[in-house]
Amino acid sequence: MTVGGYLLDTNIVSELRRKRPEPKLLQWFEAVDDDQLYLSVLTTGEIRRGISRVKDPEKQKELSDWLEITLLPWLGSHLLSVDRHVADVWGNLCGIADRPLPTIDSLLAATAMAHHLALVTRNTSDFQFPELPIINPWDSNLR
Repeated sequence: MTVGGYLLDTNIVSELRRKRPEPKLLQWFEAVDDDQLYLSVLTTGEIRRGISRVKDPEKQKELSDWLEITLLPWLGSHLLSVDRHVADVWGNLCGIADRPLPTIDSLLAATAMAHHLALVTRNTSDFQFPELPIINPWDSNLR
């Protein structure tokens, strides 16, 4: 499969919020054109879930502002929805899997596959699908 860009997993986006993000991740981002980066609405939902669990109202507002003012505008039109094509790919993945698949992770995999994207994640064990290219910037390996 020819890779047309990169779908960022939630753990990648969250790492960028750290005071000292992993240097290998920052190097990977420097080497990639922003126009090749994509985010799923599922990832924004996971981020929003995390924000809603924050007890400190000031921290909650800071994170919410980061999501709405920084992250989403940065990606612009590169926010991908779960549409019919993604749902079909997901249904096929689940149908041929030899184990139950976590819904969010398998939908992220289906989104990447439907749009011919590599999935960028640290949790490579969550995405063991032969047709899915995975990049772990901590390892800098592509499969």
